[in-house]
Amino acid sequence: MVRVTVHLTKRSMIPLAAALLAAVAAVAGCGLTGDGATPKAAAPPAAPKKAVAPGVPAGLPGMPPVLNPKDIYAADRPNQLSPVVKGFPSRVYVPNTLSNTVSVIDPKTYKVVETIPVGKHPQHVVPSWDLKTLWVNNNQGHTLTPIDPATGTRGKDVEVHDPYNLYFTPNGKYAVVMASLDRELVFRDPHTMKRVHTEPVSCYGVNHADFSADGRYFIVSCEFSGELLKVDTEKMKVVAQQKLPFSGAMPQDVKLSPDGKTFYIADMMAHGMWALDGEKFTTPKLLPTGKGCHGLYISRDSKEMYVPNRGEGSISVFDFGQDKLTKKWWLPDGGSPDMGGISADGKVLWLSGRYDSEVYAIDTATGKQLARIPVGDGPHGLAVYPQPGRYSLGHTGVFR
Repeated sequence: MVRVTVHLTKRSMIPLAAALLAAVAAVAGCGLTGDGATPKAAAPPAAPKKAVAPGVPAGLPGMPPVLNPKDIYAADRPNQLSPVVKGFPSRVYVPNTLSNTVSVIDPKTYKVVETIPVGKHPQHVVPSWDLKTLWVNNNQGHTLTPIDPATGTRGKDVEVHDPYNLYFTPNGKYAVVMASLDRELVFRDPHTMKRVHTEPVSCYGVNHADFSADGRYFIVSCEFSGELLKVDTEKMKVVAQQKLPFSGAMPQDVKLSPDGKTFYIADMMAHGMWALDGEKFTTPKLLPTGKGCHGLYISRDSKEMYVPNRGEGSISVFDFGQDKLTKKWWLPDGGSPDMGGISADGKVLWLSGRYDSEVYAIDTATGKQLARIPVGDGPHGLAVYPQPGRYSLGHTGVFR
């Protein structure tokens, strides 16, 4: 545990003067050629021809209409899979940052069935907007590795500088690369990943984001300088910026509430999550959860949010209706629950054990640990795939 911790914390010790921020243009994902060797441009699926639900403001041009104004995750119900992914085998893809591999787990057997070599320092496995491709973010290798989730085939690496994390605009027009050390948000073509627009930022360590219900803006966390950005999606410009009111703040995952009113930002040094009014972008309020608060995952019924606390081996459960934490689950024998996703049926929460070279499977009804699976060193942003939803906004799988 000590050995892995030492390696992993080097990144957070980078001098602020060297830390850089960037986000890559959000775009529709790409498909693969028949032999899985190279990415092939594939037009994103057309937005459903459906009227906007009553009470829902006009969204970002080209964005699929919101299904339910009271629940932006209405398309993510248990086993509600898109026709695009229905034939894909159920797998858990785990990027091992220090091993430069992706461990592939069969969730039925809790066994690693394949280990895929990728580029240097893979951070996250990201589903493309059109759901057809998984992109492995090789941060220090300056590449993205495409994986075909239908066959498990590894494609040819695509050169992309400093891809710490990857998101897609809600209309599938751009991919947005979080270029953490370059201090840039890089908007790219969703098929070729060619640079379209670069938005320099003044904060340090841009890493996670989520989009407003109408898709017109997104909130970005800046890990090393403890700041938040508000970015206009169409203009591809930072329109607001603020410093979090906590000395040493280190914001991580960002997630919008089901009603679209509140952005939650995990903070591993403030040991809780910030509640932010995205429209007003006023000073957020801190809700303590546990040591090393890191990831944020919405339940399949949109009633709860699972919050892994990496520094203490626990998962806090937040109830949206009650607006408070209602449960706390502790991993037996400790652990370092980091990032992950929820099974298609909503019954299992999968999280990487960042400092312990393992992955945890947790029962979402009871909080009981179902399995503890050895993987490579430094497992980080794992993706559970496929999952319900019409399209992906990126990260380890944010679907709407």
